Amino acid sequence: MSESKYLLETKSITKIYGTIIKTKALNKIDLTFKAGEFASIIGYSGSGKTTLLNILGALDRPTDGSVWFEGTEVTAMKDDALATFRNRNIGFIFQFHHLLPEFSALENVLIPTWIKSHSSSRKMEGRAKELLELVGLKDRMNNKATDLSGGQQQRVAIARSLINEPAMILADEPTGNLDSETTEQVYELMREINARLNTAFINVTHNDHLAAKSDRIVEMKDGEILKDYFTGERSEDEVWQDVAPKYCRLCYKDSDEVNNQLL
Repeated sequence: MSESKYLLETKSITKIYGTIIKTKALNKIDLTFKAGEFASIIGYSGSGKTTLLNILGALDRPTDGSVWFEGTEVTAMKDDALATFRNRNIGFIFQFHHLLPEFSALENVLIPTWIKSHSSSRKMEGRAKELLELVGLKDRMNNKATDLSGGQQQRVAIARSLINEPAMILADEPTGNLDSETTEQVYELMREINARLNTAFINVTHNDHLAAKSDRIVEMKDGEILKDYFTGERSEDEVWQDVAPKYCRLCYKDSDEVNNQLL
C-alpha cells in the first residue's frame, strides 16, 4: 500500500446505467476526503448523490475511473476482497436503520463483528456496550429493536456502524425518517463521534439545516460536482444562500415566530 495524504480519493469516476438506452449518473467525478472530515453531499433528486455514495463505499463499481482508500485502489479489488475491505474500513448508516427485529440492540451492534470473524468475543461485546453507552442507550441494550423508538433505533444503527472501528462513516439520509428534535440529537451525536474518534463522516442529505452546519459541502447536479467548499471559508449567510432559502433558518424556531415571518 502506497502512502497517501488522503483517506479517500476518486479519479474521474463515471457511472453509466443501461446498455441500449444509456443514462450517465456520474460524469468524471474527482474528489478527495481527509481523515476526520465531516462533509455533506447535497443536490436535487437524480443528481447522482446516492450513486456516488455507493461507489465511495464500494457497494457499487464505477463504469470508468477509480477509487482509492489510503493509497490502495479499491476498484481493482475482486469481490471477496472488496467485501472484506468494506467490513473493516467503512461504516454505513442508512435512512432506514435495517435492524433485525428479533435481535436485541446489543446483538444488532455486534452483527458486523460476526461477519468479520464468524464469532463473538468478550472484547467485542465490551466494545458494543461502550458504543451503546456512547449513543445514550446504556439502559436499552437488551431491548429488542421493535421495543425502541425510531430515534433509538437510528442510534443503534450508528453504534453498529462504529463497531469495527472504521476510518469513515457513509450516511445516506441518516435523519430522513426522524422528527426535527430527534434529527438534531442524531446530528449532535455524529458530530461528537467525529470529534472524539476522528471518524470521517460523508452524509447525503436533503436536510438543509444540517448540511449548512457541516464542515464541507459538496453540491451535485446532473452527475457532476457543482460546488465543493468548506463552510468555514464563508460567512453563515453565504452558506445559507447557497444551501437553502433564507426562511429555512427558521425551521427549528418557535412555530408562531415562523408563521409571523412568513406571512
